[in-house]
Amino acid sequence: MKYELTKDYLTGIDMIDEEHGKLFDLANECYDLVMDDAAVDRFDRIVALLEELRTYAATHFAHEEEYMERIQYERRFSERYQHLRFIQKLSEINLDDIDENQQEYLLNILDFLARWLYGHIKVMDCRIPKEDVAAAK
Repeated sequence: MKYELTKDYLTGIDMIDEEHGKLFDLANECYDLVMDDAAVDRFDRIVALLEELRTYAATHFAHEEEYMERIQYERRFSERYQHLRFIQKLSEINLDDIDENQQEYLLNILDFLARWLYGHIKVMDCRIPKEDVAAAK
């Protein structure tokens, strides 16, 4: 089942929602790779996908943190900590482990992404107020 950016994942902050859409796209690329029975050796694509995910997530997190700082969001430090843990998790990946069992590794990546998409975006990011709401407080 592909990942879909439904309305309950939307923060109402256009820039953040658009960038979350790209994270969903990357999760779906991973899903497509898992489902591609014709692909025998997926190592190069897995490595490229992980690098794209790490790079894009770092860019997105910087944008999100800049926004939260601008509105002085009270939970911005716990958000930043979660962002750092996400990047750390991706940075700790051992490429040798990937090569030994590619399908299992892809499933682990998908599980990690699914938990992140639900647990972080839907639960944490959806609490971030829109700038006009934050200014009204």
